[in-house]
Amino acid sequence: MTSPLDATVGILGAGAAGLITAQVLLKDGFDVQLVTRDSSPGGVWARERVYPGLTINNVHGEFRFSSLPMAPPSKTAETGGRLTGDDMCAYMETFADTFLSGKIRFRTEITAIRRAADESWQVTVQDRQTAVQETLLFTHIVLCTGGCSNPSVPAYLSPATAAAAGFSGPVFHTSKFRDHLDEVLNTKHIGTDGIVEDASIVVVGGGKSAQDVSAYLANAGRKVTAVFETTDAILAVSTPLPDFIRKSRFLGILSPHIELKTRLERFLHTTWLGSKLVHLIWNKIAASSLDAYSVPKDSPLRNAHSLFWGIRTNDEGCYRANSFYGLVGSGKIQLAAPVRATGFRDGNSIALSDGRTLSADALILATGYTSSWTDLFDNQTAEELGIKRHPPQKTFAHTWEYTSLASPPVSNPEGQLQASSIYRGLVPAKNIEKRDFAINGAVFTTNNGYSFEVSAHWISSYFLRDRMRLPSSAEEALVSAERNSAWLRKRFPDMLLWVNESYSSNLAFWTWPQLVDELLEDMYLPSMRSGGNWLTWPFKVIDLKEIVNLGEERQSKRRGLELLKLSLSA
Repeated sequence: MTSPLDATVGILGAGAAGLITAQVLLKDGFDVQLVTRDSSPGGVWARERVYPGLTINNVHGEFRFSSLPMAPPSKTAETGGRLTGDDMCAYMETFADTFLSGKIRFRTEITAIRRAADESWQVTVQDRQTAVQETLLFTHIVLCTGGCSNPSVPAYLSPATAAAAGFSGPVFHTSKFRDHLDEVLNTKHIGTDGIVEDASIVVVGGGKSAQDVSAYLANAGRKVTAVFETTDAILAVSTPLPDFIRKSRFLGILSPHIELKTRLERFLHTTWLGSKLVHLIWNKIAASSLDAYSVPKDSPLRNAHSLFWGIRTNDEGCYRANSFYGLVGSGKIQLAAPVRATGFRDGNSIALSDGRTLSADALILATGYTSSWTDLFDNQTAEELGIKRHPPQKTFAHTWEYTSLASPPVSNPEGQLQASSIYRGLVPAKNIEKRDFAINGAVFTTNNGYSFEVSAHWISSYFLRDRMRLPSSAEEALVSAERNSAWLRKRFPDMLLWVNESYSSNLAFWTWPQLVDELLEDMYLPSMRSGGNWLTWPFKVIDLKEIVNLGEERQSKRRGLELLKLSLSA
């Protein structure tokens, strides 16, 4: 290969991260092919995977790309201005049709990824319709399979266990909600006296999908009980928050980052007064969010993850009677919490960890997802790449002695045994000098559209071998990745136990603006693009128009460097 642009790039996954990566690389001159198991683009927003009642738990406009505007939400009255799954699906399909026509291979299951003897990448795939297998060859890979494609179903709650216990109702994961919806809606309870009654539906889980599914079924007039130990935190308001709060750096600077680059951040997170102010604001946000739904002081809904210490937060927006919290408040959704579902008691009951049983005619599992990477790599390839989580290899004593992190919650010791070797959340550190493998979509943030797009530009510059601020060796990259993992364990206790490795190569939940700044600076491009002066910069609205010409900026840098080299050689 004489030029980086002779590369053939396999982009594995056609979700949001895969689509924007493909568009950026195409514009930069690469030959790309996307591969997806789905029948349509969008990943979790693909048409066959979007289920009724699904809404995006971020404010409108925070999940799009700079090259394509997004239509306003289609069901504003029902969703409180939130985008629905169908809205997201339509956007992803339009994006793919507009920019990536003929570049996506659908209904193709990826079964293995390995490096060939000639250093190219071999991707073994199987057609989901014909079962025919073949091997695709690429010079470069971008892994965009995400963290929400392989359902996690506890063995003790699986359909097989249900059948063995004589449980006769439907049992399935929320990822299959669309497929089983008619079955659930038509399920009836037949009492011992033969009287037919409405079915009792149990939903296991305290996260967003559990809440969406529970709300949909309750709004359809079904009896629903949600079972969970801990639920997600929420952001909710009585009146809409102004953009200069919700769409600015405000929440980001209230959350400590691995590096505190501004005076305001250092004041907030390294001084006694600043720390008091930080926690006062977060506690006020948490309290006012629950008050917006008049959640009682003794409600299990208050047994929630922390807004500050966690990454399990849903943006509920303004009060809606038809939302999960509104329906719980009106008694249309019952709660069994804090408990765990532990198995099946008989043909129509679920056993709970506190010894109770819960009548159930259908069981829906919102029990999360496993890593999409696990089955793609054999042990040798995974080890050579360094893509798997592992116990920490280094210690970083007396680092990040932030006053805002002085009183962490009690955590599971297993959480301190998690480390990743993914540099910047984008490149396996062991492989960094080869510049032929990258990851997009595995960094957990609250603004995926903006973050994925800047990450795509970073990856393209990396593949093009542009001048970048990178570690000088794999060893240096490994130390940096280990240091970031140590930071994540300190900043978000237990969270690495909750989110799988294919969706947690980095956690920049509220601090995504700081993360994006670092990626821009890696490319020697201006950061903090929202502007503002010493007083206003935390409140300036961050807009995608700031990065609409990022490709041209990178190209200008590249040409300038080439001209400099020519002048020096003359």
